[in-house]
Amino acid sequence: MFKSIKSMALAAVTAMMMAGVAHADITVYTAGPQDLIDKLASGFTTQTGIKVKVFQATTGKVMARIESEASNPVVDVLISASWDTATDFAKRGWLVPYTSPNAAKVPDFLKTDTAVAQGVSALGIAWNPKSNTPKPTEWADLTKPEYKDLVNIPDPAQSGSSFELTAALQGTDGWKLFDDLKANGAIVAGANADALNPVLQGAKAAVFGAVDYIAMGSKANGENIDVIFPASGTVIAPRPAMILNWSKHQDEAKKFIDYMLSDEGQKAVADDYLMPSRTDIPANRPLISDLKVLQYDAKAIYGKRKDTLKEFADKFAK
Repeated sequence: MFKSIKSMALAAVTAMMMAGVAHADITVYTAGPQDLIDKLASGFTTQTGIKVKVFQATTGKVMARIESEASNPVVDVLISASWDTATDFAKRGWLVPYTSPNAAKVPDFLKTDTAVAQGVSALGIAWNPKSNTPKPTEWADLTKPEYKDLVNIPDPAQSGSSFELTAALQGTDGWKLFDDLKANGAIVAGANADALNPVLQGAKAAVFGAVDYIAMGSKANGENIDVIFPASGTVIAPRPAMILNWSKHQDEAKKFIDYMLSDEGQKAVADDYLMPSRTDIPANRPLISDLKVLQYDAKAIYGKRKDTLKEFADKFAK
């Protein structure tokens, strides 16, 4: 009997403790894939009892939401598709310094004292092998007559990674490549998924500057799509996770970063065809070491972001 009462008391205390933890919900805004944040949120809640409220959208929509909530901010953890977000927010003093113990095997270039990469994507050419076009190997291949009116470009105003590719290529060779794409009938087709869907459906042949993991996931699901990384070079897009200093649940937010960088969390990243930020987690896809990465001054290109976007928009509005 005493043993039964003791067990009941222990169960009651445990329930009370869990109930207290459950009230410490956190809110995560992410420009990453919906199924990935769903898996991370579910796994984190199972492990800690802390619930996660999620807002998932494009980078532009996430930033707009944060701006609209400036007088009453609610986001605790932000996962962006552009490292510039982490740089900008750190300069504004909006981030909480935190180094997770699970970040020990994250390379230095994928972490700072206020941000750490959830994972890394790269940009390539997403090509439909059933499009009756030759397999492209370089960016300029999409300017050839065989691709007339068959190429989509993600809008760099809506996609941070598309902007970085545009700026990096423009900085290397000027605007000629984009002038040739426009002359060949390439169109700007919204955000990343909007640009890819017509290629999956066969209405277009290729995406210039496709986010790799989206196309790779589609291929794994049986779609007719290949991802090609041009030998001349591409850009990678580390996806920084950061804790906002207005968060009322910073300890819980730190635990979420820990979970995201745990074996389980990083496996979820790899399962979504992103490169894990930890070097000891295997991934069934090319890694940074397999790619030629274009070198560019991120500070300089983001300093000219408005001018670059205006010139790009003017070219494709004609």
